[in-house]
Amino acid sequence: MSNLQTYSADVAEALKQRSETVAVAESSSGGLISASLLAVPGASAYFLGGSVVYTLAARRVLLNIPDDVLEGMTPLSEAYVLHCARSMRENLNATWGLAEIGVTGPTGSRYGHPPGLCVLAVDGPVPLTKKIETGSDDREANMWQFVEAGFALLRDAMD
Repeated sequence: MSNLQTYSADVAEALKQRSETVAVAESSSGGLISASLLAVPGASAYFLGGSVVYTLAARRVLLNIPDDVLEGMTPLSEAYVLHCARSMRENLNATWGLAEIGVTGPTGSRYGHPPGLCVLAVDGPVPLTKKIETGSDDREANMWQFVEAGFALLRDAMD
């Protein structure tokens, strides 16, 4: 099992050194991205907030994205997740917004997506998106892989 700081320590240090901030919107990782950032001492210097946006109602309230903005978009598309990252970044006035939406398993989503599918997005000075497929239906293993991929994407954007 992973330690909360396993994936976040270097990103947290870089954010502190650069005087940059991050806001997180996550779904299937269940708050592990935010918890990983908060596990590093000095998190108040770079972590502005996070939310687990697990339902449509949560997206409407926590991200404040009007339905018409996302109309016609598939929830697991890069464009959709980038909107979530951008909204979180703008709502908290952060340097970076990181969003994760995925299907951890053991079953697929109601939209027909298989378990192990995740879309990640970073919005900020360098916007990036990435889709990953683990090929696994192991719920917790997928959660940790989504966390790892989220930090890798943020690291890439910050480089």
